[in-house]
Amino acid sequence: MGEKNSVRPRKVPLRQCTGCGERKEKKELVRIIKTPEDQIMIDLTGKKNGRGAYICNSTECLRQARRRKSLERSLKTVIPDEIYEELEKEMDNIAEG
Repeated sequence: MGEKNSVRPRKVPLRQCTGCGERKEKKELVRIIKTPEDQIMIDLTGKKNGRGAYICNSTECLRQARRRKSLERSLKTVIPDEIYEELEKEMDNIAEG
């Protein structure tokens, strides 16, 4: 009887960017959440409570999501312009370093 040394490779979770629609590995994307207190924020840990949506780490994808209102649909809420501007600044900071 042959022994099977079958170590399964881990399944890599994929998520779809709400901006460009491209499917990427979860760790390559930035998670934006709507907390139970209705705050919109970036979740760098990926573990905070709230309804989440994923977006590429680029301001261009954030702008596309804003134009198409796809982020609002994903989070099931209206997002004011000030919040989009804050998210854009935070994403610039993340991209820089």
